[in-house]
Amino acid sequence: MARHRSPGGATSPALEEALRRAGKIAGPKRVRRPSSSTKSAPAGKAAVAAVAAGALIVIGYQGASASGSDSASAEANLFKARYAAPPKSVEMLRSVAQEDPSAELTKLSLGVRAQDERTAAENQARAAAEDAAKKAVKAAEDARKAAEEKKNAVRGAFAKPAEGRLTSGFGARWGGSHRGIDIANAIGTPIRAAAAGVVIDAGPASGFGLWVRVQHEDGTITTYGHMNTITTRLGAKVAAGEQIATIGNRGQSTGPHLHFEVKLPGGRDVDPKAWLAQRGIFV
Repeated sequence: MARHRSPGGATSPALEEALRRAGKIAGPKRVRRPSSSTKSAPAGKAAVAAVAAGALIVIGYQGASASGSDSASAEANLFKARYAAPPKSVEMLRSVAQEDPSAELTKLSLGVRAQDERTAAENQARAAAEDAAKKAVKAAEDARKAAEEKKNAVRGAFAKPAEGRLTSGFGARWGGSHRGIDIANAIGTPIRAAAAGVVIDAGPASGFGLWVRVQHEDGTITTYGHMNTITTRLGAKVAAGEQIATIGNRGQSTGPHLHFEVKLPGGRDVDPKAWLAQRGIFV
């Protein structure tokens, strides 16, 4: 086939360049002239490529439009896929939903807000319970301390009349009635006032040899007998635990000891051991 030439007999440079780019010729190679009824193959392929490119551009534009209209659902689905569990806070959800406040993300936001509110309520209830427990513990401790202080105060208001061994209790003894208790110890062991009061007797007494009697503020009278010496005087005001005499073996006694009695207002004798125990003093 004859080469395509210009009217002057030379090949068209533009045509050769187009053919070369289409990959059909390289350098000075010649191509056959197409018949008048058909188009050149390279030109036809170029046209197809151009159409295809245009179609791709159109499809891409349409795809972009479609993706723009569905961006809300896509964003929500992406958020769901990224977070298998609800986000930890509404702030995290807002940071994701700033660019697309879609209905789906709004629902998720409301759900997270409700969850946060429930968590806050639970934390508040837990804190209130812990605070109540702490207050209960503190109240119990305060009550214990108050009871201990009261016990100490009561104990401070009363004293053990003498140290020694309990040898005889209150009640029936030897066919009679023993109206006190006996605390045995060596002669000279201190005898102390069981509570604060006024000395109403201090000297010789039948059966006791020597005795001391103290009347206390509520009218109760305590009696101390068989002492060896008296270290107080009639009418003296004595404090709880203050020494008033020493243990002896005077009067009707089978050995050195203190005979101790308690007479309530009205004249009724009571067990001195129980009376002392009620006041935190144990013999």
